[in-house]
Amino acid sequence: MDGDARINPYLTGNFAPVRTEDDFELEVVGEIPAGLRGALYRNGPNPQFEPRDPNHHWFSGDGMIHGFFVGDGKVSYRNRWVRTEKWNLEHAEGRSLFGTFGNPMTTDPEYIGRDTGGAANTNIVWHGGKLLALEEAHAPFAIDPDSLEPVGSVDLGGKVTAHPKFDPDTGEMVFFGYADAMMPLSPMVSYGVADKDGRLTRRETFEAPYSSMVHDFMVTRNHVLFPILPLTGSLERAMGGKPPFAWEPEKPALVGVMRRDEDTTKIRWFSTDACYVFHVMNAWEDGSKVVADVMKYDVAPLFPLADGRRGRQCGAYLVRWTFDLADASDTIREERLDDLAGEFPRYDERFTFEQNRHGWFAGQTTKPGDIRTNTVSHIDLKTGRRGDYIAPVGDGVGEPVFVHRSDDAPEGDGWVLAVAYRAAEDRSELLVFEAQDIAAGPVAVAKVPRRVPYGFHGNWVDGR
Repeated sequence: MDGDARINPYLTGNFAPVRTEDDFELEVVGEIPAGLRGALYRNGPNPQFEPRDPNHHWFSGDGMIHGFFVGDGKVSYRNRWVRTEKWNLEHAEGRSLFGTFGNPMTTDPEYIGRDTGGAANTNIVWHGGKLLALEEAHAPFAIDPDSLEPVGSVDLGGKVTAHPKFDPDTGEMVFFGYADAMMPLSPMVSYGVADKDGRLTRRETFEAPYSSMVHDFMVTRNHVLFPILPLTGSLERAMGGKPPFAWEPEKPALVGVMRRDEDTTKIRWFSTDACYVFHVMNAWEDGSKVVADVMKYDVAPLFPLADGRRGRQCGAYLVRWTFDLADASDTIREERLDDLAGEFPRYDERFTFEQNRHGWFAGQTTKPGDIRTNTVSHIDLKTGRRGDYIAPVGDGVGEPVFVHRSDDAPEGDGWVLAVAYRAAEDRSELLVFEAQDIAAGPVAVAKVPRRVPYGFHGNWVDGR
């Protein structure tokens, strides 16, 4: 690594990429539950080569899928890069070609403006019989669910961001794309729907009040909600050598609410104090109200101010936002639900569109605002009680993924899976918990003989 790379926090410690693709049978300590059979797929950034940009951002590394295949009490592991066109071009050249977020100022001049399928590095979902790797700014990329080898880009009419929602009534995938135009960092946002077989049935575009990084959104049975929060994008700023994305709290914090059976000209904008939300737990309707539980930051983390100065870091906390569609006020009502800083909220997705009682998230007990979360936490939203598994000092635990025990099991009855990093041994583990007894610790641990870098999102697919 050169001098810049050595001091970049996203290229050191367990953020640093691994350079090998491996297949391991894992040592299991404890007992894998007999009913747990399938695969946990997890996606995250893993640069193939040293980045061109001295200000390389964690969010821009090449996607790498880590697959944990579980059955008959055993666990095997496989990791592969997502071989998008970008990955293939750079692999052939033997070097990085593109700047962070495609920034033309740090992209090889020969490749400026070339759409290469992106990094596919943020989430991985199963829909329409395909395993899809997703990121912010490009089409989904399908991979083989067993070998993790590339299948290819999937055309859904343009960008599909990393957090689609799945309608349990229809099987539809509801999604959006931001900066959705030929011009990067534009205020254009699109809304789309793919049917249960993965066929595009709707796509329309509207102009948001300004260009914002819209990482996640909310969907209920009858409504869709678009957060336009002041983590702003600016091509002009980027071309002037300043950050492509930056925190501008003087801009309004807005959430647009639209009925799913109407078009984007009918969006109603609600407002709140300056804040940022990366992730939503769940959303539902309560009479004339739409309610959403989200992890809210008072200041957008991981990004600088518009002039390039470092921003203030803070933790995210689970809050409940209420939008009263029958009220003349367009102010979002807010209630904090818990006092532990955290990220990556999840729930039993069989209860999508319903008010869920049980939720899980990765918490941070020692340094609120540190993205290296160190707990798996279960919260009972009916009683307010929370149970935590706290990792040893220096270790990290990623997003918890819920797996139901059976199709007809009560809400929250099942297991939670999470990938942990063990700093003292510089390796990782797959942890398996009883979902409602997280504080008791894992019932089984599958040991990976090397580390799995910190990543983003994963999902469970039954029966693989």
